[in-house]
Amino acid sequence: MMQPRLKEDYNNRIKTALKEEFGYKNVMQIPKLTKIVVSKGVGAAIADKKLIEYAVDELAMITGQKALATISKKDIAAFKLRKGMPIGAKVTLRGTKMYEFLDRLVTASLPRVRDFKGIKATGFDGRGNYTLGITEQIIFPEINIDKINKISGMDITFVTTANTDKEAKSLLHELGLPFKKN
Repeated sequence: MMQPRLKEDYNNRIKTALKEEFGYKNVMQIPKLTKIVVSKGVGAAIADKKLIEYAVDELAMITGQKALATISKKDIAAFKLRKGMPIGAKVTLRGTKMYEFLDRLVTASLPRVRDFKGIKATGFDGRGNYTLGITEQIIFPEINIDKINKISGMDITFVTTANTDKEAKSLLHELGLPFKKN
């Protein structure tokens, strides 16, 4: 079985680049991407249960892996929300599927964003994870514009083993994420 292009690049080039940049003494200190979580909140699903099925199908099409419906944890009267109601969808990608999705995101999907100048570097959480918000799901080539019922966005979270945001940004930049220049 062939390794994904980005995983090969990580093993051959990126590891040594990060080791030189941060001066790690041990190979296990080098940060790596552990998983990518693609999630989508569907607030309108309170009124229309079909919307959850659409969201799950869309995420499955985009990622190539079965999506799960997420359910609410508590009642919120102001939103007419009951505990246990489906309110979104998510997919967790690891291993080969994760690298293939990242490759498609960087090479095919992000360049399709209108007036694209790079992604903001402000989505780090302080623990080395990065979240990227996408406003329209139609940037993915897997989505057929004629078949969608509503344009909606999604969040893509990159979970890394990096200890600081600086290390995580360096890793994600090396993996090909186009960050904006300051």
